[in-house]
Amino acid sequence: MAAASSFSPSLGLLAAAHCALLLALAGGASAGGAALSATFYDASCPCAHDVVRRVIQDARVSDPRIPASLIRLHFHDCFVQGCDGSLLLDDDLPVIQTEKTVLANNNSARGFPVVDDIKTALEHACPGIVSCADILALAAEISVELAGGPRWSVLLGRRDGTTTNVQSANNLPSPFDELEALQEKFRNVNLDSTDLVALQGAHTFGKVQCQFTRENCTAGQPEGTLEDLDRVTPNLFDNKYYGNLLEGSTQLRSDQVMLSGAAAAATTAPVVHWFAGDQQDFFRNFAASMIKMGNISPLTGSDGEIRKNCRRVNRKVY
Repeated sequence: MAAASSFSPSLGLLAAAHCALLLALAGGASAGGAALSATFYDASCPCAHDVVRRVIQDARVSDPRIPASLIRLHFHDCFVQGCDGSLLLDDDLPVIQTEKTVLANNNSARGFPVVDDIKTALEHACPGIVSCADILALAAEISVELAGGPRWSVLLGRRDGTTTNVQSANNLPSPFDELEALQEKFRNVNLDSTDLVALQGAHTFGKVQCQFTRENCTAGQPEGTLEDLDRVTPNLFDNKYYGNLLEGSTQLRSDQVMLSGAAAAATTAPVVHWFAGDQQDFFRNFAASMIKMGNISPLTGSDGEIRKNCRRVNRKVY
């Protein structure tokens, strides 16, 4: 069952109405082409980025965690059968088994109502145009930028998948993984060790349940107790995370192994030192790795569909 919406019309719908007006003045247009492009929606939904941004700005007023949560949704989506929005699908048995309840996501992946709100606003502005997979890609970039991190041109044109892959979702990178396991999981989606170190840098903001930390909760803490991933600047996207790594004070085992793992000295450790000493280089590499991750097996052209509701596939009428 879909979570209750928190959508505020004051920002999202105003942006959507402006977008719809621009589209009407332009005489309408259809998105096309099989390759991802930063200009994919320029004619068909010119205000897509602005609509997404305004909904996220509205959401983070009451939920400062939402930027970190949204980028994590994009990560967990792309690592499972590509960036196709499969993570967003609810159970619709026997056809669809949700990925939301696998160990890596259950009671952990969050922000789905905000994605619903973004979709509602975009359907008001440009019905049937912007995919849920592209919403995740746009939301990730905007979330990083709003938290003080880099901007990048998001490549767009993904279409939404009509299936999930629970088996693959059960093999998502884990906070308990050793370095070799992480590197293998990244290699399997054509991401290298520099991408690994850069993308792990998203742990510079947001929170984690103490049951997943290296300390595994202190005495008397419930397993779901939330702790800052970066205790120095928990709500900012910066390179302090890498300083924490050098000090041995990161929260997750899967972070610290980038210095302590058997293969670290020859692969990940030099990159950690590099990013710790140069925030701009970290920002540039993070943006490049996000673009690279966003290109994992997208559905384009006539493949997949544009969902009307991100939580379920469209129903065909026979």
